[in-house]
Amino acid sequence: MAVDFLTDEQAARYGSFHEAPSRAELERYFFLDDADREAVQAKRRSHNRLGYAVQLTSVRFLGRFMPDPRQVPAEVAEYLAGQLEIEDASCLKLYGERDGTARTHAGEIQEAGGWRDFAEVREELAGWLDARAWTTGDGPKALFDAAAGWLREGRVLLPGASRLARLVGSVREAANQRLWDTLYGMLGVGQRAVLDSLLTVPPGERVSELDRLRRGPVRVSGPQMKRALERAEEIAALGMGAVDVSGIPPRRLAELSRYGVDGKASLLRRHSDARRLATLLATTVYLTARAVDDALDLLEVLIATKLLARAERGSAKEKLKTLPRVERASAKLATAFQVVFDTTSEQVNTDTGEITRPKVESLEGMWAAIEQVVPRHELAAAIAALFELTPPLDSDADEAWRAMLVGRFGTVRPFLKLLITVVDFDATPEGEPVLSALLSLPELMGRKKVGPAEIDTGLLTGSWRRLVLSAPHLEPGTVDWKAYTFCVLEQLHRMLRSKQVFARNSSKWGDPRAKLLADEAWQQARPTVLASLNLPGEASAHLEARAALLDGTYREVAGRVPDNAQIVFDDDGRLHFAALEPEPEPASLLDLRAAVNAMLPRVDLPEVLLEVMSWTGADQAFTSVTGGEARLKDLHVTIAGLLVAHGCNVGYTPVMGGADALKYGRLSHVDQTYLRLATYRAANAALIEHQASIPLAQAWGGGLVASVDGMRFVVPVPSVYARPNPKYFGRRGGATWLNMINDQAAGLGGKVVAGTPRDSLYVLDVLYDRDGGRRPEMIVTDTASYSDIVFGLLTLAGFAYAPQLADLPDQKMWRIDRTADYGAFQDAARGRVDLVRIERHWEDILRIIGSIHTGAVRAYDVIRMLSRDGRPTPLGDAIAHYGRIAKTLHILRLADEPGYRRQIKVQANLQEGRHALARKIFHGRAGQLYQRYQDGMEDQIGALGLVLNAMVLFTTRYMDAAVTQLRADGFDVRDEDVARLSPFVRHHINVLGRYSFQLPDLPGGLRPLRDPRAPVEE
Repeated sequence: MAVDFLTDEQAARYGSFHEAPSRAELERYFFLDDADREAVQAKRRSHNRLGYAVQLTSVRFLGRFMPDPRQVPAEVAEYLAGQLEIEDASCLKLYGERDGTARTHAGEIQEAGGWRDFAEVREELAGWLDARAWTTGDGPKALFDAAAGWLREGRVLLPGASRLARLVGSVREAANQRLWDTLYGMLGVGQRAVLDSLLTVPPGERVSELDRLRRGPVRVSGPQMKRALERAEEIAALGMGAVDVSGIPPRRLAELSRYGVDGKASLLRRHSDARRLATLLATTVYLTARAVDDALDLLEVLIATKLLARAERGSAKEKLKTLPRVERASAKLATAFQVVFDTTSEQVNTDTGEITRPKVESLEGMWAAIEQVVPRHELAAAIAALFELTPPLDSDADEAWRAMLVGRFGTVRPFLKLLITVVDFDATPEGEPVLSALLSLPELMGRKKVGPAEIDTGLLTGSWRRLVLSAPHLEPGTVDWKAYTFCVLEQLHRMLRSKQVFARNSSKWGDPRAKLLADEAWQQARPTVLASLNLPGEASAHLEARAALLDGTYREVAGRVPDNAQIVFDDDGRLHFAALEPEPEPASLLDLRAAVNAMLPRVDLPEVLLEVMSWTGADQAFTSVTGGEARLKDLHVTIAGLLVAHGCNVGYTPVMGGADALKYGRLSHVDQTYLRLATYRAANAALIEHQASIPLAQAWGGGLVASVDGMRFVVPVPSVYARPNPKYFGRRGGATWLNMINDQAAGLGGKVVAGTPRDSLYVLDVLYDRDGGRRPEMIVTDTASYSDIVFGLLTLAGFAYAPQLADLPDQKMWRIDRTADYGAFQDAARGRVDLVRIERHWEDILRIIGSIHTGAVRAYDVIRMLSRDGRPTPLGDAIAHYGRIAKTLHILRLADEPGYRRQIKVQANLQEGRHALARKIFHGRAGQLYQRYQDGMEDQIGALGLVLNAMVLFTTRYMDAAVTQLRADGFDVRDEDVARLSPFVRHHINVLGRYSFQLPDLPGGLRPLRDPRAPVEE
């Protein structure tokens, strides 16, 4: 059993001072309280008192007694000496000269402090580790760190690193084996044979059945939709969806399935029966729902882009073609009717008021006048042309493209019956008519005559009624069942997106209502949720307080309007802001920026990654998907090479080298086995934590302000997970990386979504799914992330939402008291918040936000559920009314506090700077994303995000060292200038061409800084 998951450096740092404690750590662990002082003062000599204090406090910090207390960092000795009024901390070198003194003191401290030996709790710790390993599937390093934390909290002296590592390794291995044995035991003999057959390669084929089934659709077409449904049907027919795996922790099942989806069939075949079949079972259970997800993803984009959008474009083109004929016919008709009006109307002399009779008083005379300008046969032809080329008067704007859509029935014919068979649809009461119509379609298809009684005519809204019931080619008493099919599919598309029709055998397209906390589960979670979010169980007092806050803020801000030059009101009473002037850059800032940038060492990107890994241990987060604990030699070098390959979008070739760690086979193996979204996120957490500890980052902010924004990528390959948007992607599809950055310049996480959906649908999910760092309190977004419902949900979740509101005069301000006089805001505050509506739905509102807060349901699904056809449901409307209070408070603060507007702008600019750096890094293949599947997109963008954070951390740490050096040299370094330095400079890091993977020895922990007088190399 291998336990060599700790590097020599990590083993050396375990339970020891690997660097001097920070000021915060000194104050937390090394402060002597009254009881400590009493124990220390019992010792006679200064060196014994100081040595005793060192042992007393260092055991709290390290979790074990130091072999030689005299080796404590000087900062610790000086901090303790100052508290003990010992003038010379160097007297510590005399401590322990007499044999046994240090050991005696350690024994006293252990007994007085209740510190226990590891042997006393070994079995208890093993049980705790077993539960954690079984539930989470954490890697050995994460379990090792968690075990050390558990021991410290329990006041247990840490054992040796190898002893604790052996325990962690054995417990984790036993938990893994139990997982495999449990899943293996759920299978019958026949099921085991079926799963093993997935690893075989059929005669004449090049890939195994597993490889074939785990490939989802990539192209958007009717035949692809049919194949996607056949794939889902084939996977469901394996019967593994019926195996009850509810007793297995979801994270462990997901971990196994990820290995089965990504791992090679040849590698799976080499495992033991239990492990192999457990992995295959988890994989097929996952694929059973995933295949339906893929099929419905494809259906959604097929209807939206290949049917509806294409029919609209085709209709528009046809309309343009007929436009000249329509114009000529309309001109002739207009000319004829002008003659009618001129010759048959009474004439009035405006000077005298005299009325004369019409020029002609008979039909024959009128026609004679008309035929002088337009011959009668041309007029008849013009009328016929207009009847032919323009829709009837009772038509709507959609009739033309809907009629064209009916001609595309060949696209949907191949898969309609299979769709109903494979997908287990269900619906809310609002969606039941559409679902019933969908289920009835197979009975209508192919028939020559279908009567009105056989369809649901209640679904025939707008022009669909004419197209279905009154098409010109229909026989009396029949309907156009093809048009009816598209009427149903159009409404199905809308109902699926709003979750009013859903799939029971799908994860992504399932019913979010079923995931909401309810009944006993909600009652158990309710107290914790309310305490966590600081929300009351009863709404009345809370809403009264919100109303008072809004009223008071209106009055305070209105009272300061005469002195506020930043805002004006137009003639309609609507609010406008003056442009926010950029902050001037003083000469001291320019000088500091130039000096700091010049001092940064020049390095290749791989060296940055290797150095950052050496600081943070982030490479230890990359664990094998197989669950193995042994680490490959020089694995960190291979990981750095792969991060460059994926993060720079250049592939393997530029990073391949003669070293074993950079050969193609090694790169390919590690890529498939160690790199995945979960390990990227774990590594990123280490970088975020390290960034927060740097004084320069702390000068930028406290980590409590964050922004969320999207970065667009063209996807030039066929993919269901890309969507069109000509503004961003031209003629191709694309995807958006919604990412979050805090005010310390650390990227906290992100999410890849198809196309360019409104950011507001995903902001909460990004916030709740961050990789690490402090939970932000203030959230900055652009206007695309704004909606009243999102304002309400974010406020309920405890965030201060601060979107940049474009077109501010169009933003309605809201009040609660209709009779209140808010001065200059009287006309702007034209909306009214209904507190009664909020209070009526308060319990459901709490259940919604509680379900999102606990992770029971995605915020995206909830927001979709709360709106129907662009209009909020009653519950959604109540949440929107709650959000309007926060929205108005935000607008009032924008109006009253220029500093608040500037803070928002600074954070938004920070995100723009990060995106610009990301573009510089992601330079290969013209910056386009060549991944067909969503998992591949997430993995590659995960690599980009990690490289971004590594570069920012590297730059921040060296900038911090440069500022410190400049201060020591007497340079004019002002705190206000330091706060305006940017870590997104990139002149010092080479991201192009071939790279160096050699990390030099860094005795001082950092490279030497350059001469600040050297010119900056761009």
